Amino acid sequence: MPDDCSAVDGARVLADLNTLRSIGAYKTGVHKPTFSEPHMRSLKWLAGRLPEAGLTADIDGIGNVLGTTTKSGPKLLAGSHLESQNFAGWLDGPLGVVYALEAARVINPDPTLRGAVEVAAWCDEEGHFGSFLGSRSYVGGVTEADIDAARDRSSGRTMRDALRDVGLAGRARVTAERGRHIGYLEAHIEQGETLESGGLTIGVVTSIVGIWQYRISFTGEQNHAGTTRMAVRRDAGVALARFCVAIDDRFPAHCGPRTVWTTGRITLDPGAPSIIPGSAEMLFQIRDDDPTVIERLEGLLQSMAAEVTAQGRCGVNVERLRTGAPALMDGVIQQTIEAASAGFAGGRSIRMPSGAGHDAQVLATIMPAGMLFVPSIGGISHHWTENTADADIVTGARVFTDACRRLLAG
Repeated sequence: MPDDCSAVDGARVLADLNTLRSIGAYKTGVHKPTFSEPHMRSLKWLAGRLPEAGLTADIDGIGNVLGTTTKSGPKLLAGSHLESQNFAGWLDGPLGVVYALEAARVINPDPTLRGAVEVAAWCDEEGHFGSFLGSRSYVGGVTEADIDAARDRSSGRTMRDALRDVGLAGRARVTAERGRHIGYLEAHIEQGETLESGGLTIGVVTSIVGIWQYRISFTGEQNHAGTTRMAVRRDAGVALARFCVAIDDRFPAHCGPRTVWTTGRITLDPGAPSIIPGSAEMLFQIRDDDPTVIERLEGLLQSMAAEVTAQGRCGVNVERLRTGAPALMDGVIQQTIEAASAGFAGGRSIRMPSGAGHDAQVLATIMPAGMLFVPSIGGISHHWTENTADADIVTGARVFTDACRRLLAG
């Protein structure tokens, strides 16, 4: 192992991650919804650690933690997020924050190294109140009206109420100082099994998918489940079920090699066993890193809906709820991660797209951005059994820190 990264303290990295794991612990994972007590305690923990890296810590008016320095020279921004999905894993987010903290602790105090790593923990990457609200706020993409409209998806609590309850009401939101950073680097668990199944240690992210979300509504006729003949029913629930099957039958001929689609929630109205559903609704999502593929599939959805409506039993409406532009990761940063991997991971790396959304795609709109993946055991994430081997975590920290060093020297 090269000596120039020996200052990375693997035991310290693991201890930090396990400290965060103990805050809001749930089974072997965590439960840290945005602005919950465990989430806020995690933010305050990070703010207390940042001075170890020569950084001044601030929690801004949307819940971002930002660690900044007055050290001269180029500055690299690094980080991830600290909230979790409900009853989910301990590494999704905190891994990238702790890697950034460790890189800053190694690089910033060293007078022989030019520049510094600044650290960020972006609020609400997991979307409890909205889509990437923290990082989008930092790049200037969130208005006060957006905050007024934001609601917790589980409880319905307004974001304004949440900010007031945790003591952040009235604080300014920090926005990016354009040109301050040479780029943004984020580390994350893969959340898939490509690295593990290939015996690889580092994933060099090439692109991050766009996520498009839809509400597909079916309108039939509510009626008595015992007295309405099958031949005359206008069952919105059956229409929805058939539509789901039709999607799986027809999408493969029109999708890209890495397109995925998911029906995440189905609702029947009125939802009683003795009543034929008069209406039904499904939330549907398409992910791909090629917007032309998503546009083609959206067109297919619309034509399928028109076909079902024309049959006369149930009407179908497709409403787009969310779009997310795919993001290409910076080529120089990809090369730098590969070079660091050659030194600290035996070159066991692969270039790969990310099928999940990350704050890096938001930061990529204003600066060069890159991402590094480490393996996920069994490919599991968004579940409390999510895990990564300690050795892989430590190796990832060494590769990440060396990549930061190389980018600052470049």
